[in-house]
Amino acid sequence: MRQLAALLRRLPPSCGPVRLIGVDGHAGSGKSTFAGRLAEELGGPPVLHLDDIASHDELFDWTGRLLTEVIGPLRRGETAHYAPYDWSARRFGPPRALPPAPVIVVEGVGAGRRALRPRLAHLLWMEMPAEEAWTRGRSRDGTGQRDFWDGWVEAEQRHFAEDPSRPYADVLVRQSAVGYEVLAGPMRTPAEEHDVTHGEEPPAMW
Repeated sequence: MRQLAALLRRLPPSCGPVRLIGVDGHAGSGKSTFAGRLAEELGGPPVLHLDDIASHDELFDWTGRLLTEVIGPLRRGETAHYAPYDWSARRFGPPRALPPAPVIVVEGVGAGRRALRPRLAHLLWMEMPAEEAWTRGRSRDGTGQRDFWDGWVEAEQRHFAEDPSRPYADVLVRQSAVGYEVLAGPMRTPAEEHDVTHGEEPPAMW
């Protein structure tokens, strides 16, 4: 993780003064946990969770709001403001500020979508088979979310069929027994070295 963080710090800004780091992968693949640990290694930059941008009515059709409320202001070096969605209350909450920090981690299904990729300094993909990730997600959320997950899986399959992220990933992140294994992604040369984040316990399964 330390080597990855050092690499990300050296990248040039990609969205105005900001280095946007995307963390994408299937639902349940551990994006939030990994993004949190990456942010710690980077010194605590903001983490934008795309679950705050999406909603029940717009599981994936939130590109316009993300570009208008977040990407546009950051490109201008301004503080962005977005209303995080409350999945329990099924409504958007009060606006939250997102200042143009040197690094911002954007995590969630669709973080590597076509409309966002030009503004990303680096795209990381959580390397876990879809069925395994979805099983973890279902276990995490319990039987009360069974209907939601049935609809989510169909929506996610459609999204990645139309707008895949993995082929454009700079880095693949795979959970291992000692933490995370970081591998060169499809957008980088296979000969590049990989590293394992030794000395860390893997996150709890969802």
